[in-house]
Amino acid sequence: MAILACVILFALAMLVIYLSTSDLRTSRQYVGDKKSAAAAETGIHRLVQNFDPANPSAVAVTDQPVDAATDPNTLYSITTPSTPSAGPTFLPMAGYSIGGGQSWGQKRYEARVTGRNTAYGTRTEIEVGVGYGPIEITTISR
Repeated sequence: MAILACVILFALAMLVIYLSTSDLRTSRQYVGDKKSAAAAETGIHRLVQNFDPANPSAVAVTDQPVDAATDPNTLYSITTPSTPSAGPTFLPMAGYSIGGGQSWGQKRYEARVTGRNTAYGTRTEIEVGVGYGPIEITTISR
């Protein structure tokens, strides 16, 4: 009877340990996901802030730390913005048409921003579209 009671108590203790460690694993994954998403968001801000249509590759970076002093494990990467593989390259903008047959719009670019946290082993990828304009999109030459 005593051995059976010990086995039941041991099984109960193992269940408690398993449940508490699974909560820790879930919390760890959640923190890592938040850090990688924040890194991707920082990358999007840098992309929009530094984007130059004359030199799109200038904004591309790989494994740039968000804050090297306090968290060197949270990194972001930005691919070189390029014209989209599907859909229109230029989007007309309402209200920018000027007399004389000119049409104005935005030129579309696409990039991929990746946030990572190496301490937690998490990764977040976001496809980003950037519009640059207004620019003249008329095909009529003068």
